[in-house]
Amino acid sequence: MSAVRIVKIPEGVKAHLDGSQLRVKGPKGQLSRNMRFPQVTVTCEGNEVTISTESKRKEMTAMVGTLEAHTKNMCRGVSEGFEYHMKMVYSHFPIQLKLQVNRLEIANFLGEKKARYARIEAGVTAKIANDEVVLTGIDRELVGTSAANIEHATHIRNRDPRVFQDGIYIVQRG
Repeated sequence: MSAVRIVKIPEGVKAHLDGSQLRVKGPKGQLSRNMRFPQVTVTCEGNEVTISTESKRKEMTAMVGTLEAHTKNMCRGVSEGFEYHMKMVYSHFPIQLKLQVNRLEIANFLGEKKARYARIEAGVTAKIANDEVVLTGIDRELVGTSAANIEHATHIRNRDPRVFQDGIYIVQRG
């Protein structure tokens, strides 16, 4: 029993394989990813990407599914893009956000004098509106990493999280 997964490339999106690099191009931009993994074969013919392995090992069949998910995310990213909505939560001290080139400055968090900083990955666009931060981009990993960086920057230590619920949290992914 071998694992074979076929990903259909949607209309308006082009994919081709350069060695082990899968390049996907669409209306929103272009993404590339190294799809090399031992005992896993990736082929691209027409509007289909086939990921397969002859191995019966659980690790290999799992990796086939992982590479399939990466391919689908790349196709969706270049055609629709990804958008994460984050909400600011505070009770006493209003959080002030300033967007800099590649980072978000979080000032007055819990009344702290020093500002906290969260890195916004390259290729991700951040917008601040009222008490919401919207992150958009074509690479799902980069958008998710930027959202995680913001959540991590507002992590509260040495206080009861049930009482101090201040922070910036992901409320919607899409």
